[in-house]
This record gives sequence, C-alpha cells and structure tokens, in this order.
Amino acid sequence: MVGHVMLQDAAQTDLRAGILNMLCHCAGMEAGHSLLILTEPAGNIHYDPELAPAVAEVARTIGLRVRVRDLAHCPRATPPPPEVMQDMAQADLALFLTRRGDQLRFDPVLARTAPVMCYALDRAMMASRFGQADHRGFVALLDCLNAALAGARHIHVTCPLGTDFAGTGARFPETGGEVTVRRFPLSVFSPVPATGYGGKIAVAGFLTGTGKSRYTPYDLPLADVLHIRFEGTRITGFDGPDAVAARAHYAHVGATLGTAARHVHSWHAGMHPGCAYGSPAGANVERWGSGAFGNPRVLHFHTCGAVAPGEISLNVIDPTIRLDGVPVWEAGRLFPERVAGGAEILARHDGMAELFASPETDIGLAPSGRLSMRE
Repeated sequence: MVGHVMLQDAAQTDLRAGILNMLCHCAGMEAGHSLLILTEPAGNIHYDPELAPAVAEVARTIGLRVRVRDLAHCPRATPPPPEVMQDMAQADLALFLTRRGDQLRFDPVLARTAPVMCYALDRAMMASRFGQADHRGFVALLDCLNAALAGARHIHVTCPLGTDFAGTGARFPETGGEVTVRRFPLSVFSPVPATGYGGKIAVAGFLTGTGKSRYTPYDLPLADVLHIRFEGTRITGFDGPDAVAARAHYAHVGATLGTAARHVHSWHAGMHPGCAYGSPAGANVERWGSGAFGNPRVLHFHTCGAVAPGEISLNVIDPTIRLDGVPVWEAGRLFPERVAGGAEILARHDGMAELFASPETDIGLAPSGRLSMRE
C-alpha cells in the first residue's frame, strides 16, 4: 500500500511538472492571468477526459483564473463560433485540448489570440519526458534546426523502405508557412516547402488525413509499401500493389474537398525524443497522427492541397536526413550536436542531453516493425 501511494504521488508530481512546463515555460502564465481551456465534448476519447481537470487544478494552484468550455471537432477547418472567439480574445491564454486547434493550426484566424495547442493527449504523455522536457530548450532547438536547414545547400532524405528524395536546402517562405498557434510540446521543425525537391516517398500501412478535414474514407489501408514519385509540388506517379487504389483515393479526396489532389506542399520531421506512442497506430490512426508525429522516427509530407497542411499525410518511418552530407537525423534518431549550436543547446538545458542520448522508440508500429492497420 505504501509503495502504491508513493507511485501515485510520484505520478502526480510528474503530471504537475508537465502542466507547469506548458503553462509557464510555453505560455508564460503568471498569477492573476486568465486561462480558457477548450475541450472535446463529453464522450470523446481523442483526449484523456481527465487531462483538462488536471490542468485546471494545477492552474488554480498558481493563481490562474480558469474557465473550461467545449469546442467540438468540425468536418471542415472553420473558425470557432463568434462567442468562442470572443472568449479566446478576452482570456490571457486559450488552451486547445481539442482537435479543433490542430485543424486551424495554419489558419491566420488564430494568430490574433496566439493560443496553445497541446499535443500531449493524455495524462501519461503530459507526465512523461515529452511533457516535462524544458519547453525553452526546444524553442532554442527549433531555431537552431531551422537555421541549419535553411543554410544547407543540399538536403537528402532516405528511409529503410526506399524513400529517396533530395533538394537544394530549405527555402522557407519569408511570411506564412508556419503555424499560428504555440505548440506544446514543440516537436517538429518548420515545414520545408516541396519546391526544388524530387524523388520518391515510401509509405507503409496506410494513407491518412492531416487532421484538417473529415472525409470518408479517412484512411486507406495499404497491403504493401507504396512508392509515391514527385517533382517539386506535384505527385507524378504511384508504384506498388496499392498504386491504383492510391490514385483513386487522391482523386476522391481532391474532388470531395475541391482541392488540388496531387499537390505536394511541404515536409518536416519530428524533433522531440521524449515523444512516445504506446498503442498500435492501426487502433486509431487519427489519434496516432496527433500523438506520434513529434518523434524523430517520423517524417511526414503535407499533400493533396496547395495550402498547408493539405489533406493527406504521407508518413515516413526512420528517416535519415543529410544536410550537406551530414546525417543530422540517422535512421530515425536526431543528433542536434551535428549542427552548429546544437551541442551548446544540449549543454545549456538540464536533462536535454540525456533525453537525446536515450530517446523514446515506441511510435505505435506493428510487430512487423512497420505501420499497419491490421496488426
């Protein structure tokens, strides 16, 4: 019994630490500030229903004024109702514990309120190294990696299943191209525009949506590896046993949503080695897409639409990303010390070097070692 209580106490301490990291290090909240927590309606399991009450409880202990209200997921990425937007504008912070924030993560409508979109989907993720790792260290790492990508003359990406594409550095746009929310935990670098890149993308398990819109079918199971050829911003072909089905799926989604079906917008990879996803991806592919993408073992493309994030996500597992020949990501593991300034960031933030030295590896793969909707 004593051991059980101690374990509970330790878990509560870890959970509190993760929540404080989000509220203070990410959002800059202080006593007297007001917090609006936006949640999924009752009965939805995308987020742990006990996460919002835990956040509210911790927030009140540091003197925040807290209000909670529902904001349902929507078939299309439309702004919240006017009354919700008004509440967001009046609060010092709006916190999304709902997929609606992810739907609108690239939408300028949210830039005015600078909300936080939380990608720790349950109490376990919030209490883990994913939630507890100092957010300020990952802000510094994001800037460092973006600078390295932008400064590279040549970027080459491969993976064990046959991904092989390359381009002339990261041509980040001067304006736009990045999310309009503050992400917690911060776990991907800025999207690299597809312009100037070409090659093939190897995908296993399924094609799935980006979280922006709902359509049917949302996922396309794959019997084997699908190779997708592209040049710049256009998909030029599909190869493999599922090629016909993939072509039809892209055409269907494009026609359903009135978007450019074969457009390739951008790509980026995970940069947070504390991100872990313990359930099989195929058990809930949409939730997997919200919870696993921050691990360095996952790289994804935004496709099927000329506006980020597109409508179909292409997920590449265990990428090697070479910047001017240097494998900064190597077989799904990120080595920040291989870019200028990376070692200093690891040394400056407590526990960050240890986190990268022993990264989480569970990302919801099947026993076969691949993504799957069947295992």
